[in-house]
Amino acid sequence: MAAVLELIAGSYEQITFGYRVQTAENEWTAKADFTHHAHTASISAVAASERFVVTGSKDETIQLYDMKKRTDHGALLHHDGTITCLEFYGNSHLLSGGEDGLLCVWSTKKWECLKTIRAHKGHVTSLSVHPSGKLALSVGTDKTLRTWNLINGRSAFIKNIKQNAHIVRWSPDGDRYVVVVNDKVDIYKLETASITGTMTNPKRISSVKFLNNSVLAVAGDDETVRFCDVGKAKWVCEFRAHETRVKAVDSLILDDFCLLVTASNDGYIKMWKIHLKEELEPPILLGEVNTTARLTCLSVWRPSSLQQISDDPSNATTSEEHAQELDKKKKRVRETTEEVIVEDESKPKKKKKKDGGKKTVKK
Repeated sequence: MAAVLELIAGSYEQITFGYRVQTAENEWTAKADFTHHAHTASISAVAASERFVVTGSKDETIQLYDMKKRTDHGALLHHDGTITCLEFYGNSHLLSGGEDGLLCVWSTKKWECLKTIRAHKGHVTSLSVHPSGKLALSVGTDKTLRTWNLINGRSAFIKNIKQNAHIVRWSPDGDRYVVVVNDKVDIYKLETASITGTMTNPKRISSVKFLNNSVLAVAGDDETVRFCDVGKAKWVCEFRAHETRVKAVDSLILDDFCLLVTASNDGYIKMWKIHLKEELEPPILLGEVNTTARLTCLSVWRPSSLQQISDDPSNATTSEEHAQELDKKKKRVRETTEEVIVEDESKPKKKKKKDGGKKTVKK
């Protein structure tokens, strides 16, 4: 059965693009499915679950798009400053980070903010949720790498690093993680929380993605995507992906190969086929689409097996149609009225109160 996929990309032009992928044996095509123009500034982050696509922007909002109903689902107003990172944990939770130093945990059922963690003294630049859902990593402009216990919202571990890191990612098995500082990738082992290897890219790194537990795709401020074996800490393959710098990469494991998707400042999104065998070979180009926009971020959306989406191009929706629909029905804007503030663990601990020092809910 052919895979049903959608390429989701954010842009400097404030627009989120959705492209339906039509698969064939040797050539894939991506056709425009929807545009979503809900932001008033450039889009800085995008993430996708089985039902929702979320985008963050310099306009300080997180916009929700319902892929099942193909409609705008409102906005989350909680951060003060640019939304820098977004990541779903399964279909139940969304984590967001921003320039305000906050890390927020959202329930996707009613889109309530369950926890607000004062994660960094500066900006939160990147976050990553452990495959178990119990831990999260975050890096920020205060030159720290922090491990968070998501069960109680408390800091579990703080590591000082010499420079400001801008990317952090768990491996799929959760036994390793990588931290990116400018052009360097530091590979950490969870058991020891120590660096097992460092890889240097020729240019500043813009995006990384684990293709499996041992292969990491690395893209930066040039036209080339490189693959790193994180176990051996060495480069194993590279290929020229675009005419200008590669802005973002994402991937998906399909039946017998890995789909790698790349997005560039040249406006192109490209789909590549790569076989994850012992001796990696450069990927094969399956298809591409020119968005004619300056792309900033990328995500691959795949529906659940139970979710059906129409193949009729006439069902493609535009932001203008959304606007007309939202005029009839008031747009849902979720501004948090209750928030749990968890104090930074690096601060001196206050004396316990008589109530046992329980967290208070501010209204």
